[in-house]
Amino acid sequence: MKERLASARFSTPTPIQAAAIPQALEGKDLLATAQTGTGKTLAFLIPVIEKLLCQDSKGIAALVLVPTRELAMQVADQFNALRGRLSPAALVVGGLPERHQLSSIRNGARVVVATPGRLEDFLDRKHVHFGSLQILVLDEADRMLDMGFLPAIRRIVAALPQERQTMCFSATMEGAMGRLVKDYTRDAVRLAFGSTLKPSANVRLQAFEVAVDSKQDALRHLLTKEGGRCLIFSRTKRGAERIAKNLNRDGIHAAIIHGDRSQSQRIAALEAFQRGRCRVLVATDLASRGIHVQDIVHVINYDLPEVAENFIHRVGRTGRAGGRGVASTLFAKDQRTDLFELERTLGIRMERMRLGGDPHETGDQMRAGVDRMPSSPKPRLVRLPGEVLQAQMES
Repeated sequence: MKERLASARFSTPTPIQAAAIPQALEGKDLLATAQTGTGKTLAFLIPVIEKLLCQDSKGIAALVLVPTRELAMQVADQFNALRGRLSPAALVVGGLPERHQLSSIRNGARVVVATPGRLEDFLDRKHVHFGSLQILVLDEADRMLDMGFLPAIRRIVAALPQERQTMCFSATMEGAMGRLVKDYTRDAVRLAFGSTLKPSANVRLQAFEVAVDSKQDALRHLLTKEGGRCLIFSRTKRGAERIAKNLNRDGIHAAIIHGDRSQSQRIAALEAFQRGRCRVLVATDLASRGIHVQDIVHVINYDLPEVAENFIHRVGRTGRAGGRGVASTLFAKDQRTDLFELERTLGIRMERMRLGGDPHETGDQMRAGVDRMPSSPKPRLVRLPGEVLQAQMES
């Protein structure tokens, strides 16, 4: 395992890995809350692989439930890179050929990585059986609840053996999330790593006030100044298309991910970004949920997020696993109030910068004129059902 981790460029365990892996190897249930980018995927994959490598039994032994196809694909890829003599993970998600997914299960996969909707369908049609299951992992469990998957999760868990180990990773353990984990865990070890509603301290937060008609020029300036992989967020699908089109016209190769792109287009865009064929990816909030790409050095908020919590998910794509990153936010003069409200809601402060790179006037200086400006709708820190969330973010 150490050699496989080293070849995959994983050397020093992150805090959540150091805390979770020994407990998981002892077979204990886990409830872990942590910021995005803390290395939680390996925190459950390493003990799963270690346990299965010590066994000679057959059948599906571990199930990993995640909210999106993209995240499922990346979890499966990480498992396959470290699996040793184990069979590749079976991927059970919508939008990909069903015959390949069924073939993986029938060929003896010991681990299934799935989204709840497609797995529920497979269970209904008796394509998958979990009589040998030992480990259940709920990854980004709060997002699955946000997207309306609670009924599917309950039906899936009802089909699993009661004697099993359950590991749950979530941004919160409150409300419906708390009730869910209480039902499905026993004497669980609780692990918490930092506030899940604040960006990582490894990310430098900066904000640039620009005129609306100068945003594309500001974007080009930031991309020229900062090298490496960059993820740009637009609030709408149409905006994402426009941003990418303009960047490609200017000779900056940019790929796109949003809800109207086909699954094959989204996979191609993500692979091009991961493999360095393009260094810029433009995304909407909902479509970005499954983006877990290493070495993103810069996140640019071309638009302020509709929901304040999405700011955390956006900037959490950089500064991951102990690395450092930069998050730049573009805002117009009449959005100063919105920016201040975003900072107040999340308890953060962004450094005001000029496009030349120097600090701009301080937040207190800017705040002095806020009361004279018209106010736009404030970002809201809320959790919404999936369909409403998608309508909010991608309309």
